[in-house]
Amino acid sequence: MAEVQKITIEGNNYVLLREADYDDMLDSLHARAIMAGVEAGEETYPHELIVALSDESQSRLRVWRKYRGLTMKALAEKAGISQPYLSDIENGKADGSISAIKALAAVLDVDIDDLV
Repeated sequence: MAEVQKITIEGNNYVLLREADYDDMLDSLHARAIMAGVEAGEETYPHELIVALSDESQSRLRVWRKYRGLTMKALAEKAGISQPYLSDIENGKADGSISAIKALAAVLDVDIDDLV
């Protein structure tokens, strides 16, 4: 870390440092917070999953289903919906009811927002 200057303005103490050093400090704090979450057991995701979820040409539902290792049949059964209905949702032919999306999210252990 580079030189840090301490200054007082109108009775208030301030620390002055280079912007790059400030950015490094914030990155370090952010990394520590992430590692604390990992150590506490928060789920982490591989880069490939994040890339797939970012690809707007792919169904987020399908990406999550495959990531969780479920077939369409297994996911439909666990969510209490028909396999053709699940297929229609995955392929964008149906939006899916709120109750269906909620059930799918529960089975996939994701937030509803992760599917829509």
